[in-house]
Amino acid sequence: MAKLVSVIIPCFNAEKWIAEAIGSCLNQTYSAVEIIIIDDGSTDGSLDVIKRYGDRVIWESGPNRGGNYARNQGFALSKGDYIQYLDADDYLLPEKLERQVHFLEETAFDVVYGDWRHQYHLPNGDSYLEDIKVTGNQPDLLESLLADWWVSPACLLFKRSPITQVGGWDESLKAGQDRDFFLSIVMSGAKVGYQSGCYSIYRRHGNVTVSTSSKTRYLESHQIILEKAEKMLLAEGKLSQSYRDAMAQSYFMLARGYLEFDPPQYFKLLEKTLTLSPKFQANSTDRTAAYTLAQRLFGFRNLERIVFLIKQTRLFLFYWLGKFRFSSDSP
Repeated sequence: MAKLVSVIIPCFNAEKWIAEAIGSCLNQTYSAVEIIIIDDGSTDGSLDVIKRYGDRVIWESGPNRGGNYARNQGFALSKGDYIQYLDADDYLLPEKLERQVHFLEETAFDVVYGDWRHQYHLPNGDSYLEDIKVTGNQPDLLESLLADWWVSPACLLFKRSPITQVGGWDESLKAGQDRDFFLSIVMSGAKVGYQSGCYSIYRRHGNVTVSTSSKTRYLESHQIILEKAEKMLLAEGKLSQSYRDAMAQSYFMLARGYLEFDPPQYFKLLEKTLTLSPKFQANSTDRTAAYTLAQRLFGFRNLERIVFLIKQTRLFLFYWLGKFRFSSDSP
C-alpha cells in the first residue's frame, strides 16, 4: 500500500493563485495524497475558492497568525508519512511527489530536494519561466545554508520524523522562515539527499515578497537565524572554522544591507564578520572584479572603510544637489 503524502498549503490572500496550487496536487501521478489548506485570515476570495473543492481537500480557517503558524497547524492535522510544504502561489509538476517518494523509499535519506525554477509575472499580464535553478549536490549542506545558499521550499519532500524532532517552524520569525526551518532540520542530524530534475515552480509576481516587504525585518530576522544556529553549534561543539567562515559570508551580506541607512549596525556586523573569520575575504562570486582586486591590495577591513566613505560622500552630494535644485525651482 502506498504511503500517504500530506501537502500543507498556508494561504493568505492568494485568490488568484490558490486554484493552480491545489490543482497541481490533485494532478500528481502519485495518488496517495491528502491536501491540507490553512487559510490564514484571508480578506479576499481565497476561502471561497478553497471551499469549491469540497472533500477533495482538508481546510481550516482562522485569524491571521502568520505562515509558520499555518504550516504548523497543517502538520498537526496531517496524517502523512511524507510532508510536502507548498506556498499558495507556487505549484508542483505532475511527477514531483512520485519521484521524490520513490527516492526516499529507495535510499536512507530523510529529506530530498531537487531543482526548481522561477515563474515571473509581468504587470502587463504576461508570464515566463526562468532557466532551471540546478541546486546540485552540496559537499556540506549545513555550510552552504549558513553561507546563504537557498532552495525553494516547494522542491523539498520530508519524512515526518525530522519535522517532529525539530518541533516544526519557528512562529516568532517574520522573514527567512524557510531558511531557518531547513537549517534546523539539517542540524538535527536528518540525512538530506539531492535528486536531479525540476518539478517545482516558485512564482514571482511583483517586486515585493514576505522577506523583501520590509528591509529591516528581513535583516533582523536573518541575524536571529544566524545567532540561533551559532548558539546550537557552539553547544554541540560543532562550530568548526568552515562553519564560522560560512556564517561570516552571511554577516557580511547583512552588513551591506545596513550600509546606506544604519552605519553603526553596518560596522557592528562587519566586526562580527571578522570575529568569526579573522582572515575573511568577501566571496568573489558576489563582488565585482574591481572589488576583488582592491580587497587583495588594501585588505577587507580597509576596503570596507573606503566603500563606506564613498557611499556617504555620494549620499551627501545627492542630498545637497537635491536641496539646491529644490531651492532653484522655488519661486
